[in-house]
Amino acid sequence: MTAKLAVDIGGTFTDLAIERGAERWTAKVLTTPAAPEQGVLEGVAQVLAKAGMAPSDIILVIHGTTLATNAVIERKGARTALLTTEGFRDVLALGNESRFDQYDLNIELPQPLVPRRWRLPVTERLDNTGRVLLPLDEAAVEAHVAFMRAEGIEAVAIGFLHAFVNPEHERQAAAIVRRLWPEVPISLSSEVSPEMREWERFSTTVANAYVQPRMASYLGRLEVGLRAAGLGCPLFMMLSGGGLTTLETAARFPIRLVESGPAGGAIFSAHVAKQRGLDRVLSFDMGGTTAKVCLIDDYQPQASRTFEVARVGRFKKGSGLPLRIPVIEMVEIGAGGGSIAAVDSLGRITVGPESAGADPGPACYGRGGMKPAVTDANLVLGRYDPVAFAGGSLRLYPEASRDALAAEVGGRLGLSAEMAALGVVEMVDENMSNAARVHAIESGKGFAGRSIIAFGGGGPVHGYRVAEKIGVKRLLVPSGAGVGSAIGFLRAPVAYEVVRSLYQRFGSFDVDAVNALLAGMAAEAASVVAKGAFEAETKESRIAYMRYVGQGHEISVPLPPRAMTAEDVRTVRALYDQEYTRFYDRPVPGSDVEILSFAVTVATIVEPVEPAAAAHAAPAPAPIRTQPVRDTVTGEMADWPVFDRAAMAPGAVVPGPCIVAEAETSTLVGPGWSCAMDSLGYLDLTQESA
Repeated sequence: MTAKLAVDIGGTFTDLAIERGAERWTAKVLTTPAAPEQGVLEGVAQVLAKAGMAPSDIILVIHGTTLATNAVIERKGARTALLTTEGFRDVLALGNESRFDQYDLNIELPQPLVPRRWRLPVTERLDNTGRVLLPLDEAAVEAHVAFMRAEGIEAVAIGFLHAFVNPEHERQAAAIVRRLWPEVPISLSSEVSPEMREWERFSTTVANAYVQPRMASYLGRLEVGLRAAGLGCPLFMMLSGGGLTTLETAARFPIRLVESGPAGGAIFSAHVAKQRGLDRVLSFDMGGTTAKVCLIDDYQPQASRTFEVARVGRFKKGSGLPLRIPVIEMVEIGAGGGSIAAVDSLGRITVGPESAGADPGPACYGRGGMKPAVTDANLVLGRYDPVAFAGGSLRLYPEASRDALAAEVGGRLGLSAEMAALGVVEMVDENMSNAARVHAIESGKGFAGRSIIAFGGGGPVHGYRVAEKIGVKRLLVPSGAGVGSAIGFLRAPVAYEVVRSLYQRFGSFDVDAVNALLAGMAAEAASVVAKGAFEAETKESRIAYMRYVGQGHEISVPLPPRAMTAEDVRTVRALYDQEYTRFYDRPVPGSDVEILSFAVTVATIVEPVEPAAAAHAAPAPAPIRTQPVRDTVTGEMADWPVFDRAAMAPGAVVPGPCIVAEAETSTLVGPGWSCAMDSLGYLDLTQESA
């Protein structure tokens, strides 16, 4: 039977999972930031040894990483230049002239990835139909190449006005650059983000160029390392939109990888929700560096066409750099096990977004870290066994945690290390709960009737308290929760989305032009998917983004996955009115509708999920020990029994407060909660009615 391997690189830990049929083996190792492939190769050796497999037994490796995101956030990408239409070099700085905080007189706006000196104007001009108004000034491009080489530029982005309609000038400029400078990587806006709105298009293209050299180098080293270790099978990458793609495509468009790890977590939650028949859930993924929350309805994560990275304001839309890529919509904040705790100038405890990462890590790692992190606070509160943490692969030092908390938090507030730890944990729980509230409000949804699916190393530890804060009464912790995102990679389809702009109005809809465009897009997407589908059956979906004439934002409406007819046009127009009414209560009679862009996705068909059967009652296991734990609500210490998850049979129930321990994480069952093991081996926590 064939086996597949998934690898998820996080800011603190690298998670690995092998699946062969119904069997699964997992591993968690510290990430090696200076050379991430080293941590991957170390983890691969560990998980293969656990599974008793040879490298040749693996038929597919699936990989997701936060490296692209971190490069943008930390401003550690390539020295990038932008060739753009004369008169538009400041688009990256001007944005759309909106302010994410209207009343902040000292507002700090996100700085462009390319400084003005390296934003280079070129005489050329197309109109909105793609007709050439001014030819490309080839001499200017040649002069800019000489300047860029002298400046030590490492990547080039090319973004011209209206190139999404006609890419001729961008391709012409790229040909000149390649002729004079063959080794420099080039990103074209007409390939990276061929859609209208120049700020978003230019920003996405620049970000792609900014991370491309680093990602291409890393992916190349990883491929060589895996082959040297005996894994000669294909390597696929997880995309931000929830699909898989080839290494070649990922290296060409690395910006599509920015949310690859979190996307795997959302796919994991959707799969678990389908197994348990939970049609409304909140996915809660807390790792070592960040926490991610995502709403999942009808077993589908929310999707979006836009995403912001490196926000200046934590929860404020418009405070980051915009990216126009397919992405699973979620809120991600700097609240992980490695998030550093401090006291601000007003005497308030703050947590994150700065993280201790894997090197040096929290103080308790004993690797030189002196600042307290969330993991230190959990350890001092008695939530972790210092000997059994991360399956015993990483010994923790409680005294180092107490010293760091006392020095950086307790000493400034007149609190003991234990009370400081209590404040840190309560603050990070509130930060995550607030992120969930903001996400729900922005999505126009609530938490009534929802369950939380908690995973990641920290999700099961903090899950019950977050549930209490947002009013959710049920929490599910799947098996393999500590490496949930990696397992999610194994559930994802091979998929690719192509987006193109073609302006249309229903009053003058050109069916032939639209059909020709969609057919070409479908062929392009299918060609990418075919490289990794292994002849599996695929499905195609088509979407149009449309709005009433004169409005500023679009609504997505599905199209039939075939050539459209005049009757289809009338049907789609009626569907738009229905969707608009769902969002805004009523349509706008007598107004024409315009289509700005189209999207075509081709994906392999995922195997159907069988719903779980009910578990018969079984006796509870005996606790393996007791552990003194401080309750974050009352602040009181009490001995909590600790149960081995592997010893719990389906149908067994243990009352809270207690801890259910396993290799990659621990599940805290708070006072007033009970924990049952279901037929799938998942922990099902429910809060007793008040």
